[in-house]
Amino acid sequence: MREALFYKVLEGDKVRCELCPRECVIPKGGKGFCRVRRHEDGKLLAENYLRCSSYALDPIEKKPLYHFYPGSTIFSIGTWGCNFTCQFCQNWQIAQEEPETVLLTPQKVKEIVQERKSEHCIGVAYTYSEPTVWYEFVLETAQLVREAGGKNVLVTNGYIAEEPLRQLLPLIDAMNIDIKAFNQDFYRRVCCGDLEAVKRTAEIAVQHCHIELTTLLITGMNDSDEEIEKLVDWIAVRLHPGVPLHFSRYFPNYKLNAPPTPVETMNRAREIARKKLRYVYLGNVSGAGSNTYCYHCNALLVERPQGIHHLTAGKTCPSCGVPIEIVI
Repeated sequence: MREALFYKVLEGDKVRCELCPRECVIPKGGKGFCRVRRHEDGKLLAENYLRCSSYALDPIEKKPLYHFYPGSTIFSIGTWGCNFTCQFCQNWQIAQEEPETVLLTPQKVKEIVQERKSEHCIGVAYTYSEPTVWYEFVLETAQLVREAGGKNVLVTNGYIAEEPLRQLLPLIDAMNIDIKAFNQDFYRRVCCGDLEAVKRTAEIAVQHCHIELTTLLITGMNDSDEEIEKLVDWIAVRLHPGVPLHFSRYFPNYKLNAPPTPVETMNRAREIARKKLRYVYLGNVSGAGSNTYCYHCNALLVERPQGIHHLTAGKTCPSCGVPIEIVI
């Protein structure tokens, strides 16, 4: 454990955590909503500091990041805890439970990344559970990884307060932000979260690093044409038409026993999104095609799963010359 960042001591033996928009007021001996920040003797402690629940060397496309060093690998690490309680959580065993962990220091992470360079490892992805509730560890590790020439990636729900976000962003090279739905009722009822706070995170992050977005489509809950159109309009206007959007197919998990999302729904969502966005992908759909094509002339640019790209050195389409929003 170590003392947490971003909290204030209140009267009556309480502290207020200011890491995320929830701003939990925590009595002595209590924990915040995320279950990893505990109040002890007037201090807020990060219980998950140096504790790792999961680690693996993954393809960068698995994050998913399709426009960030395609074909590379990244050392993925996670802890436990989350400031959401999504009923459909895909990683609930670590995000919502208390799994076994191993000791992992920022220095050790740096060393592993350096050792894995021969395997095309570009850096570290903070993922699996919600990385922003691992803030102290992520901040320290990202600094060491950056100093060693590595890249830092956040795979996040985007539910973080503005001040800690802005302090972390200078060390972050890419983010995949989950947009759980594009309606506030869904966020409150299904995730215990807030859509506006997540939108703010994306709007700030896009000014500082590469971002991609993921939305898990669930039948009858967040898959209407109207909602998808609103999501796409926000991305095109408030972020950029070149921000990649990944629609992921839902399968029953954790506490939500909804049916698998029909492939027809996935294809329809993609058709709607491609009217205004340049790069739209489908996840958990076999045969849907994960290649990247030029939005202007439809030339093949990146072949997956190999991650082989055909772009020019200037990141333009070799057929028509338009600039492509990608990091290579």
